Amino acid sequence: MSETETTTELVASKGVVVIADYRLLDADGACLEQSEASNPMVYLHGYQNLMSGLESALEGKKAGDNVSVTLPPEQSYGLRRDNAVERIPVKYLIKPPKKLQPGMRVQVNTKSGPRDATVVKAGRFNVDIDGNHPYAGKSITFELKITRIREATRDEISHGHPHGPDGTAGHHH
Repeated sequence: MSETETTTELVASKGVVVIADYRLLDADGACLEQSEASNPMVYLHGYQNLMSGLESALEGKKAGDNVSVTLPPEQSYGLRRDNAVERIPVKYLIKPPKKLQPGMRVQVNTKSGPRDATVVKAGRFNVDIDGNHPYAGKSITFELKITRIREATRDEISHGHPHGPDGTAGHHH
C-alpha cells in the first residue's frame, strides 16, 4: 500500500496527526489569520491539542475534507476579562522591541512561564499590558481543509503532541 493510500484511508480519530490549512474569521467574515503553505496547522487528535468544539467538528473527517465551524467565545478564546490589564516593569518582557507601542503583541515572563499580552500603554520603565487573547470575546469561524492525516509516532503519543507534519521535527524533552 502506498503512503497516499494509507493517508486517505485514515480519519481524524484519537492517536492520529491531522495536518490542515486554516483561516480564522470574525463575525463579519473578516480574516483574522490564516496558515501558510509552509506552516500548516498540525495537531494530535484526541489529546486536547485543540479547542474541544473544533476537535469535535474534525472527528471522523478525512484528508481532502473541508470543515467550517463557528465557536462562541466561551468555546474558543474565552470572554474578555476586565481585570486582565496590569502595569508591569519593562524588564519582565521577553525580548521587547526598542520602541514599544500600543497594540504590539509581547511576551511576559511570569512565575508560570511565558504569557502573551498586548501593549496598552508604554512608558520608559513600565508598560501597561492586556493579558486577554486578541480574539477574546469574539465568536470565531474556523475554516479548515484537511490536507493530510497520518498515524502518530510512539514519541508523539507519549508526549501528547505532534512533532511536526512528518513526526520528525527535532523535539527534545
